[in-house]
Amino acid sequence: MPRIIAKPDTLNELNSNYNQVDLKQSVFLNSVPKCGTHLIKNIVRMFVPVSQQYDKEFIQIPILKDHLAAFKSPTPKLSWGHLLFSDESAYAMHNVRQLIVVRDPYDWVLARTRFFLSDSFQGNLEHLKGKEFTLEQIYNMMIFGIYQKAPTLQEIFTHNAASWLGTNATVVKYEDMIKHLKDIDSADAENYFCWLLESCGIMLPEDWKERVLVGSDRKQSGTARENLYGKKYNIPNELPDTQKALVNYSAPGLRKLLGYE
Repeated sequence: MPRIIAKPDTLNELNSNYNQVDLKQSVFLNSVPKCGTHLIKNIVRMFVPVSQQYDKEFIQIPILKDHLAAFKSPTPKLSWGHLLFSDESAYAMHNVRQLIVVRDPYDWVLARTRFFLSDSFQGNLEHLKGKEFTLEQIYNMMIFGIYQKAPTLQEIFTHNAASWLGTNATVVKYEDMIKHLKDIDSADAENYFCWLLESCGIMLPEDWKERVLVGSDRKQSGTARENLYGKKYNIPNELPDTQKALVNYSAPGLRKLLGYE
């Protein structure tokens, strides 16, 4: 598997500043890669005792058998990863609360491009950082994949998101988390984070806002764009129209399925 380099956070230490209530049921924070995994993980961690956080590994299908204790332990655990849909992963999710984090595929292409071009990602694709490639070519590789090196957008979203729909997994949109974080003092934000935490089996405490702000602090995220290692590229905030059309061509119906149309 590719190697990811990220600076450590201090959230375990900050967790002790708050009264924690034990989980009654295991929770797995599943996500499409580059859809806000660290954001939701760090927020929820502020509401769960450190002793119940399974942080031995970022769980994915190749190592799932070695980490079934995250889901089958007598003591409920909070864990996280990118777990594609399969018979083995469906078995592991029995009696586990699962959240699936998704993102608008248009913005996902930009986020994946930014990550692949950083030194935080090491997966035998360092040559993409050379002057021989244009950003538009990299966008297209993120959409259509790289032969024998990286999967396509359609494959990633199919196996990590679409195939989990209708299986009692709760879908969380990255954009909704960002929207309510920016308006954290509103009643809508309180309702949203109440829903998000209840999806994990956690009741909203009175100090929820402080915990959310601590967990969502971008300085605590090793994969936030400003914390990625290496050269910073001038990647725009919106995907070009041609590449938007290519996303729709490569994965027709995906944005509508996820609620982005």
